[in-house]
Amino acid sequence: MLSAPCRNLFFALALGVGFLSTPHEARAAGDDALKVLKAMSDYLASQKTISSNFDSALEVMTPQGEKVQFNSSGTIVMQRPNELLATRTGGYADVELLLDGKTATLFGKNLNVYGQMDGISSIDQLIDTLRDRGLSMPGADLLLGNVYDTLSGDVIEAKHIGRGVIGGVECEHLAFRNQDVDWQLWVQVGEKPIPCKYVITSKAVGMAPQYTLVIRDWKTDAPVDQTAFTFKPPEGAKKVDQNALSDLDELPPSAPAKGQ
Repeated sequence: MLSAPCRNLFFALALGVGFLSTPHEARAAGDDALKVLKAMSDYLASQKTISSNFDSALEVMTPQGEKVQFNSSGTIVMQRPNELLATRTGGYADVELLLDGKTATLFGKNLNVYGQMDGISSIDQLIDTLRDRGLSMPGADLLLGNVYDTLSGDVIEAKHIGRGVIGGVECEHLAFRNQDVDWQLWVQVGEKPIPCKYVITSKAVGMAPQYTLVIRDWKTDAPVDQTAFTFKPPEGAKKVDQNALSDLDELPPSAPAKGQ
C-alpha cells in the first residue's frame, strides 16, 4: 500500500496528465483561450453602462522573504465613453476616483484631501494618465475600450484550462503567459461573457507574488444616477497637487514596493 505522501503525489500527477498535450492540442487550446478573451472584450465594449463590486488582494515580499497580503474592496460604476466612479476601501486608504467627462478627481476620504486633473475626455485616457503618474485602478485593463488588444498584445502562450466556478458562477478558465508575468482570467459562460476573476503572477520577483481581483454583482443594464460622477468637496476637504496623493495606495507607506 502506498504511503500518504506517495498517494498524494500520485493523485497530483494524475491531475496533471490533462495538461500533457500534443502541439496541435496546445495550439487549439491557445486559440480557444484567445477566442474567449475576444468575445469578452467585444461584449464589454458593447455595454455603455457597467457596474460591479470587487475584492482585491495584493501580495508583497518583505526583505526577510516573507509574503504579506493586503486586501481591499470597492465598487465601479462607469458610463462610456467618459464617466466613471470607482471606490476602494482597505486598511490604509479610503479612496474615490471620479471622471465627469472632462475632469478627473482623486479623493482620499480618510485624509479629506483631493486632487484634480483637467482635460481628461475618456476612461481610456484616465487609465493611461494614472499609470503615467504611478497610480492604478483595480482591474483597469478590463475597463478599457479594447480589452483584447491590451491584454493579448504581449502574450507568448495561451491556454484554455477548462471550466471553474467563481461565486457560484460557471466560468471559462483561461491562462496566459507574458515575458514577466503569468495571468489567469475566469470568464462567465454563456451569452454574457463577463470577467469574474483576474489573477496576475509576477515571475520577476522571488516567491512569485500575485495580485488577485474577484468581481461580484456585475451589471450592464442598471440605471445610473448622473450626479454620481460629479465631485462635490465635503466640508473641510483640502485640494492638493496630484503628486501629494501618494498615501492613497493599497499598501501602507512603510510596506515594500509592489511585488518586492
